[in-house]
Amino acid sequence: MMLAETTYNYSKLEDIQADIRSGVLRLEDLVTFYLDRIQQLADLNAYLEVFGEEALAQAKEIQNKIDNGTAGKLAGMVIGLKDNISYKGHRLAASSKILDGYVAIYSSTVVERVLAEDAIIIGRLNCDEFAMGASNETSYFGPVKNFADTTKVSGGSSGGSAVAVQANLCLASLGSDTGGSIRQPAAFCGVVGLKPTYARVSRYGIVAYASSFDQVGPITRSVEDAALLLEVIAGKDFYDSTSSKEPVPAYSTLLNNSSKRKIAYIEETLHSEGLDPEIKQNIEAQIQLLRSQGHTVEPVSFEYLDYVVATYYILTTAEASSNLARYDGVHFGYRSDSSKDLISTYKFSRSEGFGDEVKRRIMLGTFVLSAGYYDAYYSRAQKIRRLIKEKTEHILEDYDFILTPTTPTPAFNMGEQPTDPVVMYLADIFTVGASLAGLPAISLPSGTNKDGLPLGMQIIGKRFGEADLLSFSKYYSELDKK
Repeated sequence: MMLAETTYNYSKLEDIQADIRSGVLRLEDLVTFYLDRIQQLADLNAYLEVFGEEALAQAKEIQNKIDNGTAGKLAGMVIGLKDNISYKGHRLAASSKILDGYVAIYSSTVVERVLAEDAIIIGRLNCDEFAMGASNETSYFGPVKNFADTTKVSGGSSGGSAVAVQANLCLASLGSDTGGSIRQPAAFCGVVGLKPTYARVSRYGIVAYASSFDQVGPITRSVEDAALLLEVIAGKDFYDSTSSKEPVPAYSTLLNNSSKRKIAYIEETLHSEGLDPEIKQNIEAQIQLLRSQGHTVEPVSFEYLDYVVATYYILTTAEASSNLARYDGVHFGYRSDSSKDLISTYKFSRSEGFGDEVKRRIMLGTFVLSAGYYDAYYSRAQKIRRLIKEKTEHILEDYDFILTPTTPTPAFNMGEQPTDPVVMYLADIFTVGASLAGLPAISLPSGTNKDGLPLGMQIIGKRFGEADLLSFSKYYSELDKK
């Protein structure tokens, strides 16, 4: 399909705001551009719903605020929401049949906070069903295609959120990350994806997958916008007792630290079975680049790497089996026409409403929590999680950051891996460690392979060390990587 000439291709909010203030740009024109482009690129399947009239009305109102000097810090930022983030009065399905048609009765805390700072929410973005997947192929509404190559997957579960930013269908998006669901699609799509420290951002109003892992984070085209969005959405929330009271720094003003760093890279990640040779070569090149800039980059051993995926899936599926019990055809959402009594309502509504991957994870989670298997699987996985957390934090006592590939491969072909769930689960091998430890991690664009597919590099930081992590990420993003 022929696209209209790209009129607006902004990578940073500050450039949008500068053009608005100078009269070069009107916010309504920018929103109109995004709406037209979403329609032109509808085949990507990134958006499940577009809030066109509402977004234009918001643009008009916020333009007036900008003209009057009363606009919030996100004025001019057009964002999309992953379809597991509640927005009052708008549909919320978690890309599942079982919630299709449900309308949110309240807004999540992150939505309230971005709206309070005058962001414009332009639509609802596709994702893997209940955020379970690594390719965005488990969505009830169909897969999301990678804009770099539409025969490739977008990554998951926040595939729609990543592609919307990659394809310039909005400036930024909000996704959720349980074990890599922001970072992995960000790597596949060549954008910035940040998972904050667990408890840094409120989970209130987020459809739960695994409550001790889930975190909302930004997907952007620049580190600056990731910092600004985190600054807005982070902080203690009365409605989420797990959210931290840790003060929220002004991340967007703390991005100019160019001091020399001490960085660890995990040796085992570069010798991992299934690691794409070009990704290994790319990471080795980034290590040499950082060393050439005067940073200390040293190998460390992480003996638990072979256990991280198993540990992660035992724990998250256990939590999912509990969290998804509420979708029973009684309270809300899909109810089977075959229902005749209470038991058949449960049986048919859940059987027909959930997709195969969600059923697989519910069954696995129920199994590991069942009598006779709890101690053998779930209890042991909790112990391994503690060891992984302690080992990771021990490394970070001696180093500022840990560097790894974000993914073991570039974006793979559509339909290539879902038949083997174990292979798909291994796509998370480099991202789940930070999730198990509850640490902040970011995926940064790191060039492309010989086929032009984006590659990503992951940097893991210290607990609540997002200011330092973002500052170094900005520094790295500005290095000449040729």
